[in-house]
Amino acid sequence: MIADQLILNKKENKTTYKDDKTSEKPIRSIAKAFSWRVIGTVDTLIISYILTGEFSVAASIASIDFVTKMILYFFHERFWNLVKWGK
Repeated sequence: MIADQLILNKKENKTTYKDDKTSEKPIRSIAKAFSWRVIGTVDTLIISYILTGEFSVAASIASIDFVTKMILYFFHERFWNLVKWGK
């Protein structure tokens, strides 16, 4: 019953690949990457502080982590935006 409604709603709201491709702009990927990295960096900072006991070392680790993973996430998002599977 619920599955039928989900399937029917999915078919009714189905978009074309062209619509999906243009709906996710690079700036949105950047905003998503940035917001996720803030959360991830706070996590890394806390874990690094617990493991090292030194805030300066933890902050260094978190800073490097923030930059590298934000860049990786951006390209990961852009790649998945090109994949037709699951759209």
